[in-house]
Amino acid sequence: MNSGASSDLVFLMWIIISVYAAITVFISVRGALKTKNMNDYALGTVNFSPVAVGLALAASMTSAATFIINPGFVALYGISAVISYGIVLPAAAMGSLIFLTWGFRKYGSAVKAQTMAQWMGKRYESKSYALFFAFLSLLLIAFIVLINVGITKVLAKSLNLPEVYVLLALTIFIFGYMMFGGANTMVYTNTVQAVLMLIVAFILLTSGYQHFSQGVTGFLDKLSAVDPKLTGLTNSSSFLFRD
Repeated sequence: MNSGASSDLVFLMWIIISVYAAITVFISVRGALKTKNMNDYALGTVNFSPVAVGLALAASMTSAATFIINPGFVALYGISAVISYGIVLPAAAMGSLIFLTWGFRKYGSAVKAQTMAQWMGKRYESKSYALFFAFLSLLLIAFIVLINVGITKVLAKSLNLPEVYVLLALTIFIFGYMMFGGANTMVYTNTVQAVLMLIVAFILLTSGYQHFSQGVTGFLDKLSAVDPKLTGLTNSSSFLFRD
């Protein structure tokens, strides 16, 4: 039995990808034209609307993991994962933004820091500390790999293409447009991604409404019938949500 995507789905996916790629390239060129120096490249021209900044921040904080990684944890570990990703994590993120952002931005502007490593080094007057944070930043490559592989698996199945070619194309495209446009490009592309995330989130949430036909209690009863651990506040089977 052929488990690949249908020709109609493949055609639709190519249209969507082509449109998205065209928009991204346009934004990248526009961002590059606004970049006059390294400060613009690293921080942007700061002439963004509050809506664009808010959407870009939301997209960068949630990332593709919201749709291709985190749902897997929720499916495996149930309510404990929902509490972590849906309540605790957003509350902690918003709290940190409210209480820490103002001072962080004020000092960063005063010392003209372009990276987190520069900010930490100048704040604590330690070159070693700056190098340490630069090293920590390099470790984010692991998260990039995680997201790239996740997206690759989705696109490869949808396009009926070998994963290695999809992964190569994704890596070249993503690093290409980011290196070309810098922070200006990142803000606008993240804004587009945030809008797409909102649309996908709405589709996903409404597609599962039938599971709540008997109310929240009925839904929890269904989960408990599968595995009682899925309805607990913690899940002893999980290395993330067990306490």
